[in-house]
Amino acid sequence: MKGINLEGQDYKLFENYKDGFDLEELTEKMTDYFLPYDYIVGDWSYGKLRLKGFYKKDNKDCKKLNDFTYYKEYIENNCAYDCRFFVIEKLVE
Repeated sequence: MKGINLEGQDYKLFENYKDGFDLEELTEKMTDYFLPYDYIVGDWSYGKLRLKGFYKKDNKDCKKLNDFTYYKEYIENNCAYDCRFFVIEKLVE
């Protein structure tokens, strides 16, 4: 897959578990709220896409709650069991 452009920002698909990535749904859900984040996790629950932003550890805004190091923990503890999900990573020039 080529790069993904959302809200004028370029991303790449980092992980696509159980084919969870859906560009059309992501485009509908994506807002400028997510632009500061280094990673965006999208998970599916009851047929609806949910998004959560995460930062790289060296980002000044990084807290444990949004530290990408813990994204698997977030999926295990806050998402439906064995749900489809994806992760996109912001590309910085």
